[in-house]
Amino acid sequence: MIYLDHNSSTRVDERVLSKMLPYFRKGFANPSSTYKIAQKAREAVEDARETVAKCLGCEPEEIYFTSGGTESNNLAIKGVAWRQRHRGNHIITSTIEHHAVLNPFKWLENRGYNVSYIPVDSAGIVDVEALRWAITPETILISVMWVNNEIGTIQPIREIAEIAREKGIYFHTDAVQAVGKIPVNLKEVGVNMLSLSGHKLYGPKGVGALFVRKGTHIEPLIHGGHHEKNLRAGTENVPGIVGLSEAVKIATEELEEENERLLTLRNKLEAGLLARISYITINGHRKKRVSNTLSLCVKYIEGESMLLHLDLNDICASSGSACTAGSPEPSHVLLAMDIEPEVASGSLRFSLGRENTEDDIDKVLDILPKVVEKLRSVSPYK
Repeated sequence: MIYLDHNSSTRVDERVLSKMLPYFRKGFANPSSTYKIAQKAREAVEDARETVAKCLGCEPEEIYFTSGGTESNNLAIKGVAWRQRHRGNHIITSTIEHHAVLNPFKWLENRGYNVSYIPVDSAGIVDVEALRWAITPETILISVMWVNNEIGTIQPIREIAEIAREKGIYFHTDAVQAVGKIPVNLKEVGVNMLSLSGHKLYGPKGVGALFVRKGTHIEPLIHGGHHEKNLRAGTENVPGIVGLSEAVKIATEELEEENERLLTLRNKLEAGLLARISYITINGHRKKRVSNTLSLCVKYIEGESMLLHLDLNDICASSGSACTAGSPEPSHVLLAMDIEPEVASGSLRFSLGRENTEDDIDKVLDILPKVVEKLRSVSPYK
């Protein structure tokens, strides 16, 4: 099997798994208890907090562990909206966010909040000037993703953070696709909140984290015990937290070398497909994108048909976000970039990872052109 869907999920790294295993058996105790083995579990959680904080360039007390990126996004967005509603009810996001951001915004919109959805250009980059003009005296929150999950574009987060700081507005970024792929230093980038997820960077599913900068006040969503400094109730997932921290550490330490390797593979795949298949376009910015992601549209055929044929040849890819797989509608990200619906319906996303090799790329370059030729031969759209 050739797995090229790493933006959807990743295999747990063996080094991560080895760190986790002791906490399923020997170190199983509840870290909120007082006896010795429980305090060992507490120590593991706090060590993990320090590790994640060090990798992100922030303080340990600014890291809160959650069940994943979706919960972190919801906690940041709804938590600020509820806590800061006395200051205003206007919130801002972009048209290409993951549904873990868009749906909380829609939920708030249905409850009386005013939402501005900022457009992107044809390369999938958020229009910073449109964002600036959308701000009103009632604006309390801006949320823009750092890296888009479908096309891999890197957004101007530093610039947006500076605008938010000048206006006294909280700024949240969904960095699920950024952490471990590009340098993230929160001492240098002034976001108030940042979300990350374990299973996107070779850690376990069901665990994530939310960075909340000191002085940022948000309302908890889950109520119960006093866990995570009263912000997120529930017994901590010790094995998951330990695994998340190790995954973040490894990804940060190996980032530069791995990016160079993936860039070489991605560029070979892109150039090969452009040379072998007619009527295809590359989606997103050609330079301002993460090294592992290639999004493209193949005209005159459906993306789902290509995926089925790739799967028959043991190649795993996607047509966009895993959270919208099976939807008959074209990608909202591609439509926001003014790509015609009939073209967007022929989208493919290849997202490369640690285990991919040049042989994998060669197989895709051999198989996909044949798949396209076969499907176009029976397509009513040609």
